[in-house]
Amino acid sequence: MSNRRRVVAAVLIGVAAIVYGISPLDLAPEAILGPLGLLDDAGVLVGAGIAVWKLLQGRSK
Repeated sequence: MSNRRRVVAAVLIGVAAIVYGISPLDLAPEAILGPLGLLDDAGVLVGAGIAVWKLLQGRSK
């Protein structure tokens, strides 16, 4: 995968994670589950961070 594609993929993953985080549609809604409802949001953000890190780690200089 080219460097440009890696960066574009990383940006798209980051944007998708942020959109999911602010979206009112959730797998586990905070209004019903309280603080436990934040776990799915946190999981998505952590997973996206790891995916972006792995994508950009393989980038050649």
